[in-house]
Amino acid sequence: MKKNYIRNFSIISHIDHGKSTLADRMLEITETISKDKMQEQILDMMDLERERGITIKMQPVRMKYRYQDEEYTLNMIDTPGHVDFSYEVSRSLEAVEGVVLLVDASKGIQAQTLANLELAQKQNLTIIAAVNKIDLPNAREDEVAEEIATLLKIDKESILRISAKNNINVDRVIEEIIERIEPPVRKDDAPLKALIFDSKYDSFKGVIAQVRIKEGSIRKREAIYLMATKSKGDVKEIGFLNPSPQAIDELKSGEIGYIATGIKESGAVRVGDTITRSETRDIEPLPGYKELKPVVFVSFYPENTDDFNNLREALERIRLTDPALVFEPEFKDVLGRGFRCGFLGSLHAEIISERLRREFDLNLVISSPSVVFKIKTNKDEELTIMSPSDWPDPSLIKEALEPWVRVEIMTPSSYFGGVMELLNNLNGRYGENQYFKSDKMLVVYEVPLRKIITGFHDKIKSITQGYASFNYNLTNFEKGNLVKMEILVAGEVEEVFSKITSRDEAFSEGKKTAEKLKEFLPPQQFAVPIQARVYGKIVARETIKARRRDVTGDLYGGDVTRKKKLLEKQKKGKSQLKAKGKVRVPSDVYFKIFKD
Repeated sequence: MKKNYIRNFSIISHIDHGKSTLADRMLEITETISKDKMQEQILDMMDLERERGITIKMQPVRMKYRYQDEEYTLNMIDTPGHVDFSYEVSRSLEAVEGVVLLVDASKGIQAQTLANLELAQKQNLTIIAAVNKIDLPNAREDEVAEEIATLLKIDKESILRISAKNNINVDRVIEEIIERIEPPVRKDDAPLKALIFDSKYDSFKGVIAQVRIKEGSIRKREAIYLMATKSKGDVKEIGFLNPSPQAIDELKSGEIGYIATGIKESGAVRVGDTITRSETRDIEPLPGYKELKPVVFVSFYPENTDDFNNLREALERIRLTDPALVFEPEFKDVLGRGFRCGFLGSLHAEIISERLRREFDLNLVISSPSVVFKIKTNKDEELTIMSPSDWPDPSLIKEALEPWVRVEIMTPSSYFGGVMELLNNLNGRYGENQYFKSDKMLVVYEVPLRKIITGFHDKIKSITQGYASFNYNLTNFEKGNLVKMEILVAGEVEEVFSKITSRDEAFSEGKKTAEKLKEFLPPQQFAVPIQARVYGKIVARETIKARRRDVTGDLYGGDVTRKKKLLEKQKKGKSQLKAKGKVRVPSDVYFKIFKD
């Protein structure tokens, strides 16, 4: 039997533990990229990734490496580390047979380390553990290696000690990949089955699908069929990333590469779909991916209403590279046409909005994040509520349900008190504590999702001086004492500012929003009341004082009654303005409120 020289693997870790740096060193060692062209984070293709120092998109690359007089093909997929991009990790793991689990020697095991490890274990992948950054003065390589050994139930001495930055023992990582990760099973003669794990759009070649060839082979100019969407295409080009595209004549089973489908409709190519040939469309498709449901919703409106179609096209293009994004059109009287978008977390939403601004030159008005709720009506119907505007009349509500999440916080024990105080203030439920070596512990808590979608990450980092990390997973929907809070400006409901909150927090939430509006709204010729209302009852109020002109400034002395007449006339005019006046909220005020 012919020996298989292909190895497919991913690098997984918590954010900022050195995945991209390790990938850089591997590209150098394998001479995939020459030293004169090498730069830091070379697989992070977006400027946004470089600026923030985080990986947002997974990125495959093919390398060649000579080991024991044999040349091996190494297909590596660099993955994100933040919880909001865990779907990227899960998709990459479907395309490989093993992973390199990287842990920072100064920080040890973190929350997302555990989450990514669990994903790899569910796929029964070979796990190669490595302690990175052993060159740091505060490195605790022995303690961290012991943590990993306990977690994986393996011998501590089998864990690699490396410094990706200084190229210490990175060659041993490559050798371990070759020796320990199983080569893919070759089925070149079977009907074509290619799993799409990512895609992007090219105006000349159509949608370019990044694929793992599970069975069979594919050549240029062959007719293909996408089984889920029942779409047809003609292969314009096939190849692999090196990391730039390298066209080749054929992709065979076990290989990772790309197929330029020639399909120009972005919705026709979906992540998780199976590509086959037109004549074998009746075969059983690959399992694909679990379709994720968004947990955070944010509305995007173009500042220039003429940009609505440009925004739609931009969202469709981004969805090709980010299948976790969902969106549907909506309309608001004050903002016009826009889109309600679903995300996996608030950072996910922030990254997409920034990409829209940079890549498509779109200026947006963005609503504050909200979560999906469920309503059981008096007629035992179940309604899904994705926006406060969908909230039904309270007389129709039998029960309101909100999503809860299991939050896992990895923190040094010395900050345990502060972390618990923060969690207790979220009205959650204590789960458990798990102690690790090196005076570190995992705190598990269950809380309503709406409590952590904004500001929670910053609070955790502040309390623990940056040492803690957290991960969360949706558990279920639970009954809550939920109400819709409306904001009135000059007696008119501004639906954009409406919010779903608990009845106990309505006053504090209403007061906070009213104070922000008082700060940002321009004054009018009459006093403007800003009110927070829950089911007809005003729970908070602020007032913007009227802008006043000195109508008596031109008078010189004389009878005081002349001044009184002018002031009374001004007062009467302001009362008439107030009675029929309507305040228009400028679009920049919406942006300031939601951004603040």
